[in-house]
Amino acid sequence: MDSRKIVFKETAIVAVGELICSGLMVGVFALLGYFKMNVLWGALAGCCVMIVNYFFMAVTVSLAADRAEQGDPQAGQRMVQLSSTVRLVLMGLALFLGIKLGANVIALVLPLAFQRPILMLAEFFRKKGD
Repeated sequence: MDSRKIVFKETAIVAVGELICSGLMVGVFALLGYFKMNVLWGALAGCCVMIVNYFFMAVTVSLAADRAEQGDPQAGQRMVQLSSTVRLVLMGLALFLGIKLGANVIALVLPLAFQRPILMLAEFFRKKGD
């Protein structure tokens, strides 16, 4: 399968999982009586930050793998390291901006923890050869 298709497919899985988990999180806020619009905006912002972060991570790893195949694994390694640093700084800035704009902090930060369980669950249901 083409590496771009794989990146988009995996990003779509993460995006759907993030939206479902964020929706459940907002539902828990509502059940506990803490729902306000800043919870919804925080959940959406955190979800978007995580999806964009995952997409750029996947693109970078794909490009680094291409560089390694072409015989320059050191360039691929530097690319991944630089991307990791830049993405971390941009995530921090986005979260800081979200907090300054009044988003609920818990609803903003919690979607960042959903990625790993989503990927583990997706791997559990993945078909052999896929």
